[in-house]
Amino acid sequence: MVGLFDRFTKKDEEGYGGEMVEEESSESYEPKPTETEPEPTPHMTETSSFESQPQTTSTASSIGIDALMDKRVKLEEAIDYVGVMIKNLKDKRTKLEKGIEDESVDIKNLKEKLVKVREYIDEENKGIDELTRKRSQVESEADEVANIINDLRNKLSGIDEIVDTEGKKIQSFKESRPQP
Repeated sequence: MVGLFDRFTKKDEEGYGGEMVEEESSESYEPKPTETEPEPTPHMTETSSFESQPQTTSTASSIGIDALMDKRVKLEEAIDYVGVMIKNLKDKRTKLEKGIEDESVDIKNLKEKLVKVREYIDEENKGIDELTRKRSQVESEADEVANIINDLRNKLSGIDEIVDTEGKKIQSFKESRPQP
């Protein structure tokens, strides 16, 4: 039969220590002899002291003092077990707080690194934009130079044609003149 305080005394999966105590049902309960220290009694005669002791034991068991004492012991064990559980919970909470703090520090460090990476990427993008602008400027200047070269080539071709034409005129003039 399951006792009232069994749930406080069973070991659970999280490793809390404690002893398992099973409460016996009151129907099958037989008082167990317990060691008790004799209470100091006033000086009496040996006869009265001897006669009152068996009477006290029978009176104690008939009113359920032994059962009450056993329940008190079980309650103390349950309280001790709860105390251990509370201590373990505090330890776990402390570990959790430390873990959270460590993670917070790690995340802050990662965030700082990511900010630096973002700044680096922004600088690189600015550099790439500047290079793109310079490249376009150089391409524009190269196009201008190509246009100038083409213009000069055309002019030189025109001059060459004029020189050829004039050369042919001079040649034909020389040939058309009588020879002396």
